[in-house]
Amino acid sequence: MDFDLSADQQAIAALCRDFAQNEVAPRAEELDAKAEFPYDLVTKMADLGLFGLPFPEEYGGSGADTVSYALAVMEIARVDASTAITLAANVSLGATPFYLFGTEEQKQTYLVPLARGEKLWGFGLTEPEAGSDAGATRTTATLADGLWTINGTKAFITNSGTTLTGGTTITCVTGTDAQGRPEISNLIVPQDTPGFTRSRKYKKMGWRASDTRELSFVDARVPQECLLGTRGKGFKQFLQVLDGGRISVAALSLGLALGAYDQALAYAKTRHQFGTAISKFQAIQFKLVDMLMEIEHAKLMVLKAAWEKDQGRDFAMSASLAKLYAGNVSGRVVNAAVQIHGGYGFMDEYPVSRMYRDQKINEIGEGTSEIQRVVISKMLGL
Repeated sequence: MDFDLSADQQAIAALCRDFAQNEVAPRAEELDAKAEFPYDLVTKMADLGLFGLPFPEEYGGSGADTVSYALAVMEIARVDASTAITLAANVSLGATPFYLFGTEEQKQTYLVPLARGEKLWGFGLTEPEAGSDAGATRTTATLADGLWTINGTKAFITNSGTTLTGGTTITCVTGTDAQGRPEISNLIVPQDTPGFTRSRKYKKMGWRASDTRELSFVDARVPQECLLGTRGKGFKQFLQVLDGGRISVAALSLGLALGAYDQALAYAKTRHQFGTAISKFQAIQFKLVDMLMEIEHAKLMVLKAAWEKDQGRDFAMSASLAKLYAGNVSGRVVNAAVQIHGGYGFMDEYPVSRMYRDQKINEIGEGTSEIQRVVISKMLGL
């Protein structure tokens, strides 16, 4: 086995590390406090080609592999999870469905500007009554006279309401199959579609500088050509999208854990109690060692899942395991980082306070930790 990153992978990781440290870090606290979307950072990520990393050059991408993309998300999340999820959601959930299921015309129309970072896009799966039970979709779409008429509501949709957002791809019930079960399809809904409205941004515990909204569809009409992929295959399509998305969320969780570890290690070396740096106390040393041990384990799982995807192998199990474990690790590591900071960890002027709030969604989004266990259990034939 070869654990060395290629020269290209190392270069992308270094590029994103420099961007995160020099451009994102100085802004992260202010953006979080104001819950302000980082338009300038999005523009800079576009200039660096980050939004197109895993897509072919013919569609405006960089032609990089999944490992490189995971490293990019990890390095940015190491400094700020809000900026990282803006990138990850646009690539994995916004652009990828077009790449996987779009016609050539749809790819040119939608994927190219997304890969170039000129536009952002939402992915509308979750509903107020359809979260973990994603198959319980209630949003409907009926086809008549060449138009789909959409009615329903989507919840917790990232990148859905910015001035850069071009639209949202949503799951809808478009009929019933031969067994009388709901037929779920994916539809493309451009942002200017009449009857399609976005609520104000949610007030969130974490990821406060990212854009997350509820979407409403009241007789929203889009052309028949806005069907993405095969009618009735929407459920299978979004499961395939989520498999890849779990790698990016796992990478985000890993990056957040790394960032908290960085902060805790640096603080322990400068904070003095009883006449010496607290890094000299065995209790603190053991915490830092345990944090690093779990981070290294999570890193292997994340990069393995990304590598399997790049090799064209079945990566669904590895992606779910990586997402589950890295999400849990981020919780444990950030909690330990706050504990090492003591009272100062409870104060917002220290990054670990923001990281503590940001990490919780890692155990919820892209399938809760409980749902990941259900998914993995089914893969085991249980």
